[in-house]
Order: sequence, then C-alpha cells, then structure tokens
Amino acid sequence: MKKNFTDEDVSRIIEMAWEDRTPLDAIERTFGLNETSLKKLMKEKLTARSYTLWRKRMRTSHLRHESLRPKGITRAYASNQYKQKS
Repeated sequence: MKKNFTDEDVSRIIEMAWEDRTPLDAIERTFGLNETSLKKLMKEKLTARSYTLWRKRMRTSHLRHESLRPKGITRAYASNQYKQKS
C-alpha cells in the first residue's frame, strides 16, 4: 500500500531509520510503515550504497525491535536530543 508522505515525513522516516536507538516499532506506530514497507521506501529514496549500508547496520543491531532491546533502554532517543535551547 502506497502512502502519500510529505518530503518532511520522508526525511523524518529516513532519519529515524538510521538512528540506532529508534526501533522499527516506533516508525510503524508513527507512520504506519511495517518493516517491509520501510525497506521499500529506503530502497527508493537512498542511493544503492546507502541502502546497502543501512541494511547491513539494521541486520547487526539488537535495538531494531523493542522486544529485543535490553531492559535499560526505555526510549528511542538520547536524553539530550530534544532539549530546547534557552
């Protein structure tokens, strides 16, 4: 099923997919993309080399699914990632 994402959505999806701490489950909850759909989007939007590197990184990460994460990891981002500047 083809979703109509804005350029901003696609950019955020790619950013989340590359982040080590963002589980695929969070991408699915936020954008409705399961792992297969995410792979298709990444293959379409990334260069062949970038896609290959992303897939290799994804295969070796134990953080990609929430159920496989160690108990101490409870969020998908670093504690200082979204702090606002004063």
